[in-house]
Amino acid sequence: MPDAPQTNSLTISDAMERYLGTVERARSKATMLAYKNALNVFRQMLLEKGLDPASTPLSQFNEDYFAKFIDYLNHYTTATEQLYLQAVKGFYLYLAAENIAEVNLARLILLKRQRARRLGKNLPQYNMNEVKALLEKAKDVQNLMSTPAKEEDAENVRLRAYRDRAFLFTLAETGLRVHEACSLRRGDIDWNEGRAIIIGKGNKQAVIRFTSYVLQMLKEYLSQRAELDGASGKPLSSLPLFARHDKGAGKKVKPMTTTTGRNIVRERVEQFLGKEMVGKITPHTFRHYFVTSTLRGTGNLAIAQRLARHENIQVTERYTHLTDEELDKAYYDVFEKDSKWKSKR
Repeated sequence: MPDAPQTNSLTISDAMERYLGTVERARSKATMLAYKNALNVFRQMLLEKGLDPASTPLSQFNEDYFAKFIDYLNHYTTATEQLYLQAVKGFYLYLAAENIAEVNLARLILLKRQRARRLGKNLPQYNMNEVKALLEKAKDVQNLMSTPAKEEDAENVRLRAYRDRAFLFTLAETGLRVHEACSLRRGDIDWNEGRAIIIGKGNKQAVIRFTSYVLQMLKEYLSQRAELDGASGKPLSSLPLFARHDKGAGKKVKPMTTTTGRNIVRERVEQFLGKEMVGKITPHTFRHYFVTSTLRGTGNLAIAQRLARHENIQVTERYTHLTDEELDKAYYDVFEKDSKWKSKR
């Protein structure tokens, strides 16, 4: 057992930092960032529940807050919810393994399993038409420059417009996860083949395909950025594909973070679809859109699985649902339209 005074003096935040340290040593940079985001959301929930992690000792912390966190994540996408629950569950397991807090592991596992069963029945909730409406507005770069920016730098406004357009269409037509898109470098893309080789989820190498439409948007963005890139003094192939364009970056070519990527989606959703849609369309929604579009276009579950890079085909199967309108049309085409049973008059 650890020395009692040491563990008793630990706050929840102290323990979280120790836990993230173990994650950083054992997992990839992308996983570390995802877990850090999950713990930040968990901290926010604790504050809202009247528990300040920075000053609350671990003796006042238990798995009841994991149950509260499950409910707190109801408005997040299914994929994000699963990831965040996994990260926080790992925190509880760390506390138990290090003997620095008492954790009812049986209850923790039961809570996670119950939630997993409910999640397994859920389908990605979004409207294809809303995503299409957003993309339709975003394809005109003038629309993206029409709203007042936070800063008056005309060059940054212009660069952000071209960048945001290319970024949104990249998410929609490649199936890239937001951190994967933000990590792309100019040299990653084979412009002749319309492909990029990335290291994706699970540190696995994957081939990503780009449409000619997206490639053209990327070229137009990089053309607008040519002077900035040329003045960087670095090989063009080493520069980020998507860069920051804000006062903090100045004239330096700095890569976007996943936070910037999420902010782009949030700001453009609010601009084109209204505040009520903020949070309903996220970067991961574009991945849902990509998978659904692939399935509808090919009718081939195996192709959709490969393009989406789903290890388990059951994940892809969640996208095979049809809308009532599609079912109505299919029924009409098969049974009603030109029915052989219709009486000839």
